This record gives sequence, structure tokens and C-alpha cells, in this order.
Amino acid sequence: MGEQVRSRAAAVPAGSAASVITTAIRPPPRGPTTGPISGEEVGGSQGRRGTGSCTVAALRVAVLDDYQRVAEGLAPWSGIAADVTFFHDHLGDDDDVVARLAPFGSIVAMRERTPFSRARLERLPNLRLLVTTGRGNAAIDVEAAQELGILVSGTDGLVAPTAELTWALILALTRNLVVEDANVRAGRWQTTIGPELDARTLGVIGLGRQGARVAEIGRAFGMRLLAWSQNLTAERAAQAGATRVELHELLARADVVTIHLRLSDRTRALIGARELAAMRPDAYLVNTSRGPIVDEAALLDALHAGSIAGAALDVFDVEPLPPDHPLRSAPNTVLTPHIGYVARSNYELFYRQAVEDVEAFLRGEPIRLVS
Repeated sequence: MGEQVRSRAAAVPAGSAASVITTAIRPPPRGPTTGPISGEEVGGSQGRRGTGSCTVAALRVAVLDDYQRVAEGLAPWSGIAADVTFFHDHLGDDDDVVARLAPFGSIVAMRERTPFSRARLERLPNLRLLVTTGRGNAAIDVEAAQELGILVSGTDGLVAPTAELTWALILALTRNLVVEDANVRAGRWQTTIGPELDARTLGVIGLGRQGARVAEIGRAFGMRLLAWSQNLTAERAAQAGATRVELHELLARADVVTIHLRLSDRTRALIGARELAAMRPDAYLVNTSRGPIVDEAALLDALHAGSIAGAALDVFDVEPLPPDHPLRSAPNTVLTPHIGYVARSNYELFYRQAVEDVEAFLRGEPIRLVS
């Protein structure tokens, strides 16, 4: 895919997929670091790849999946003693990813856009530091990274952006905003009618930081709150102004069901055909958490059958969503490209702390380690 390449060290012609910032320091060895990195330290490993010693060039840092081409301007990358390359496109194929990233000693991953499985990490012998935006990343095999001597650092993240997008989706879905916007542009006027939210019931699946923030906004709309998760207590639900009920009851009673859970073995396909059948035909489903929590095939069946009123999705099983995916043409849907966390202040925090993570690593004092 086309990219724009720029370097502080030298002019680079346009036509590739990255911007480059260049300074110079040599990368540290794999494995634990206990002091500042010197220019002669090696690219060997304290993991099972063995050790070695050699003089190496500047640490190369890859900043991945910078779709909006904003990463460079949101943090002081030029202050890092390393070569920094920004990739604006997304690669999914293992061989393509490995071919691109093999030379890099440090990678900054934007959330789960590019996964790092054990098999993929094993094919990146130069990798010493993997930075994930956010404190946890289900797409990184942290155990494998540790075994291979790769440090994984994280960043903080803001709650507000995803909660705000959740409510943008709820309102767009229930009040048919996408349809009515298209109607006005096409010369039509008032073709739909949607429900008000006041005095209706919001079902919140997962009442952690995100779910609690969404519930708080729901109260401002005058909605009644139901909540469920495997470990949620009645007392914790009450603190958030919600009533704790079992999942089936929440699905049966809620006018809007919104999901705020981490993806895990327990939550994968949590909402399947049986759960969707428990919802009323005038109820809506919203998912801004992770796509695989909802069985996509079952959701498509429910949408085409009209057994639920609609769904708003910011997350999908495969991302980016394939061009021919049936959700793109499914009725009564609002779809966004996983932008819950894509907000300026959040990105500024992500990238500023990613720079701090790399700088700390180069000092031999890694911070915000993920385990």
C-alpha cells in the first residue's frame, strides 16, 4: 500500500508506507537490563535463543498501524536515541509482518491491531522491547515474550473515549441517525421513528471502569440500569446505581444491551443464538468491547430475521473488517472501525508514554512492564 517516507537524516522518496525519524544508539541485549545501554552492547538473547556479542547499529523502532498518520506529531519521538519508523498501513499475513519487522529491535503496537503470537515472536530475532498502548493486550503472548527475553511495556489509557463512543452508537442506532442523514442528503424527509431513552432500561454487561462510566451516562438519560458479569455482586452494582440480575434476565428486560467485558475464554461467544433469542424484538445490542464476545453468525441471523431491532458494532472478529463481510450489508446496523479509543487525548497519552517506555529501556530501567 502507498506510504509517505520522510527522514530527519536524509530525504527519502515518497511511495512507500512509512515516515522515518533517525538518530543513533545501539540496541541492548535481550533479557533483563540492569543499567544504561552502552554503544557496544549486543543483540544477543538471555532467552532460549542463546547469547552473543557484536557491535550493532542504532536501535530501530517500528510504530505500527498509524492509520491516521498522527503518531509522529503527538509525541516527542525525535528525542529518542534511535531510528523510528512509522507504518501507516496494516499487514495481516505472518510472512509479510515478519519480513517488515525482522530488522527492528523495538515495536510499538497500537492496541490489538497487529497480534504477536508465540509463532510470530519466534520469527523476530532482533526484537528486544515490545510496547503496547494500554496496560494489557490480549493479542500479545506475553508468556512467550518473556521466555524469548522480550520485554513488554504498556501505557495508561483513558476511559472516556470508549464510553463516549458507546453513547454515540446508542443514539445513532436508536434514533436512526445514519438513515436520516442519508435521507436528507437524498432529498427525503422524516422516514423513521425511534424510541426515546428516558425511563427505558439499559442492560450493562460488565460493570468495570468502562461499564460503570456508560452506566453513569445512562442515569443522566433517565434510564433504569440492569447489570451482570460473572463476578459482579449486588453491592457493587448498587454502587453504580444498577440492579444486579442474571444474564438471561438482563437480555429479556433491557431496551438497550451494551457489552463492556474483556475478551477471554469465559467471554468468547458469550452472546450467541440462545442469548440473542432472549432479547426482545424491539431491543438493541451495542458492542464496543471485543468482536468475538458476540457470535457474528448468530447476530447476522438475528438481524436478518428481525428478532432484535438492531446492532451497533465498533469491534469485529477480524479487523480491519473484510470488504465482503456480510455485516457490511446487514440491516439495522451502525458500524464503526474500532474507534472507541481513537481520540486525541488518548493517543497523546499512548504515544507519549510509548516514548517514555523506549527511553527507559535504553537507560536499562524498563517501566510499566506487562506480565
